[in-house]
Amino acid sequence: MSSSLNNTTPDLGEHEIVSEADEATSYSSPNHTPANQEIAQRYTQWEVINVDMEFMMRIRAGLSGADENDEDYTYDDDDVNAIIDMDMDMDLDTKVKDENDENSDSFSTVPSKEGARLMNSGSFGQDEAGITSSYHKTNIGHQKKLSMRILDRELAVESQVRQKINQRLMAQAMIPSSNADFIIEFRNPVYSGQFSDDGNFFFTANKDFKVRMYDTANPYDWRYYKTVSYPYGRWTLTDASLSPDNRYLAYTSIQSNVCLAPTDPNDIGDPYILDLKGDRGSFFGIWSIRYSGDGQNLVAGTTGGLIVVYDIEARMQLHQIKGHDHDVNAVCLADKNSPHILYSGSDDKTLKVWDTRSMGDNRAAGILVGHIEGITYIDSKGDGRYILSNGKDQRAKLWDVRMAMSSHDYEKYRATTTNRTYFDYRFGDYNEDSWYRDPYDCSLVTYRGHKVLKTLIRCHFSPSDSTNSRYIYSGSQDGMVHIWNLDATTAGKIEVYQSKRYLELISPWPFHTVTEVFERGLWETCVRDVAWHPNAPVIVASSWHGHGSDIGTCTVHSWNDGANDDEAEPKMGRRVDEKLKQLI
Repeated sequence: MSSSLNNTTPDLGEHEIVSEADEATSYSSPNHTPANQEIAQRYTQWEVINVDMEFMMRIRAGLSGADENDEDYTYDDDDVNAIIDMDMDMDLDTKVKDENDENSDSFSTVPSKEGARLMNSGSFGQDEAGITSSYHKTNIGHQKKLSMRILDRELAVESQVRQKINQRLMAQAMIPSSNADFIIEFRNPVYSGQFSDDGNFFFTANKDFKVRMYDTANPYDWRYYKTVSYPYGRWTLTDASLSPDNRYLAYTSIQSNVCLAPTDPNDIGDPYILDLKGDRGSFFGIWSIRYSGDGQNLVAGTTGGLIVVYDIEARMQLHQIKGHDHDVNAVCLADKNSPHILYSGSDDKTLKVWDTRSMGDNRAAGILVGHIEGITYIDSKGDGRYILSNGKDQRAKLWDVRMAMSSHDYEKYRATTTNRTYFDYRFGDYNEDSWYRDPYDCSLVTYRGHKVLKTLIRCHFSPSDSTNSRYIYSGSQDGMVHIWNLDATTAGKIEVYQSKRYLELISPWPFHTVTEVFERGLWETCVRDVAWHPNAPVIVASSWHGHGSDIGTCTVHSWNDGANDDEAEPKMGRRVDEKLKQLI
């Protein structure tokens, strides 16, 4: 069956899909050109497949047991998709070029062949999701609408197995919309905002050196928790990380100190100060901080290319290594159940894999190359295999750690590779004409369309529980949240900049002369970080706004099926302050 399903669409041009009607017309045409002959052959293959359709459907019906010998059993669109999806190794699009082909065009083709394969592999959600690759959208047996899935759930007409699958498919399809439920307003830009792993907690790190904490056990009804400060910070807070048990929050500035604050709202004492430089005395600023999976250590990425592993209880450094040639902008753990394997991303454009049990010789366990500018952020899927990165080359990349090169091979690579252009992402746009494909690029899929400008913009996998990491999403300097399918096609966009109509009223400079606007620039919205609730279709975008990015917001977006407002109270788009008190 695999050979008959492979290459089911003829190669008539890049990204072109031939419909069934077109295939039938071509089949009956007397002009038997090679292209038409190939179409005729494949059309015949579909007829052969349809002959055995009933037999295959009855096998699938056996999942419930009740319909196995039922002569009245009927087949819906899901059944057709099940037959197509039975062959996990099928070639989804013969017209998509190999992204690793050195003779291919400069830009990666969309949809990505490798990304489509991952979507069908079972490692990234169900393959019948309402938001699917462009191949499936034009294929036979279009997926059920979300409304029909909800109806099936309420009627309970499916088997228990099918009901569970149906529930997962509904969760995958619920991508939050642009209309904000409510907007939390701050007088300073927000640098980071994330949920806890269980979704019961949300925190923000702001430029005013304060962290705000919120109770989000009910993601549609937030409660203010507490605010903690970073004493004598430098420029801004750079990052924050919650302990695995949600009891402590570690947060950093461009200094070597880490503040450790209890999340208990009744504990109003000063935060604990941990000096990560220890007795070595060398100054560094911290760009990224993460708790280890067991909660015993902190891992920091710092200025000067340093990676620091710190024992919290012993209050001492375990490791301080020169892991990169330039600043380490992001670190993360490969698997939250293991404290040993970690990743780091740097301005030297590399992503490195480390084993804390063998960091003494400063040699990485593996190096992933492909970005041609510095890396701004990295995120792990949490399975010890897949990694995501955002780069100043205006690309996000998906990696498989098994593709990493050794330290020995990396030294050879460094001797032959072209150096990065040192693009200053803080000012101006990126010149796409200066972009080139690294011949040693070992990434699986490349995602484009967002703008990684002005600040270290972050990207993430969608939650594993509700969407099984089905999507990739990122903030952007253009004021939107960009959401992609695994195959690099667009799954959705959240237009955070729409909140501008509410926010201009609270700018510290409500009235602007022509000179002031010229000096400070026009109103802008830059989404720096994005958080997707692990158990609900809710996304929070942490952003900068204003004529100089001088104010910040967390806009809360939920799935609402495109509604512009909610008939119930409270109304959508309401404004609240940092303590969630209603603003006029």
